Amino acid sequence: MKDSQKNKQRIKKETLSRRNLLKKTAAGTLGIAGFVKGFPYIHASGHTTLRYMATGVSQHSQIAAKAKEELGINIEYMTVTSDEEVKKAVTQPSSFDIMEPELWMIKKIVPSGQMQAMDVNRLHNWDKVTTAWTKGEVNGEKIGEQGTAPITVMYVTGKNSKRFSKTATDWATLMPTTYNADTLGIRPDLIGRPIEHWHELLNPEFAGKASILNIPSIGIMDAAMVVESLGEYTYPDKGNMTKKEIDLTMAVLTKAKKRGQFRAFWKEFNESV
Repeated sequence: MKDSQKNKQRIKKETLSRRNLLKKTAAGTLGIAGFVKGFPYIHASGHTTLRYMATGVSQHSQIAAKAKEELGINIEYMTVTSDEEVKKAVTQPSSFDIMEPELWMIKKIVPSGQMQAMDVNRLHNWDKVTTAWTKGEVNGEKIGEQGTAPITVMYVTGKNSKRFSKTATDWATLMPTTYNADTLGIRPDLIGRPIEHWHELLNPEFAGKASILNIPSIGIMDAAMVVESLGEYTYPDKGNMTKKEIDLTMAVLTKAKKRGQFRAFWKEFNESV
């Protein structure tokens, strides 16, 4: 019992010391993606280490080197899959300090209460973010909201809010940094011609060589784009399918699978090509 009490006192003391130290550092002001409620940990040397979780797309050594040079912060990259990132954000928020979420993840993480929003007034380049994200419009015209449209998850009602705001507020869930196109993995060196339509995924020319993304929230949207490109069906909202629409989409994929169209599923960019 005495050992147990000592351990509890030690943990409490370390936690308080850690928080006091952080009040004196600038680490908490870094904001390129949604913060998770927690605190950067301190190495014995006294340097702040920022545990940065992401899928690896933008975890460049040059960025880490620059952060250490200019801010005195060690960045420790934590490379995970998309599914792992969501799980850790929701169930293990103290295992990292900052994350770079894919857009669709925000819908899953914010309601859990584990993400802390950022004050846009402290983001120096906020005014340069495309209006597709900040206003849901391009050149003054409203754009569609199928799937996870940026504007639908961009703002929350307060710093620690679990609720999204339909209108702009001072609290943003993330700062856009990287625009990926890795849902499409194409080998032009092998194909020898341009790929311009989604229905090419089911072109018999690529039988046994095609693959579809194994992230349900994205892969099903890709499949829907294929269905529309084939002229089979037009979805009122691909991001909110009815059961009938899901069945239709899966029927198209199942038919293609049975004739040997797909080689495998893929989960990260290197697997796609």
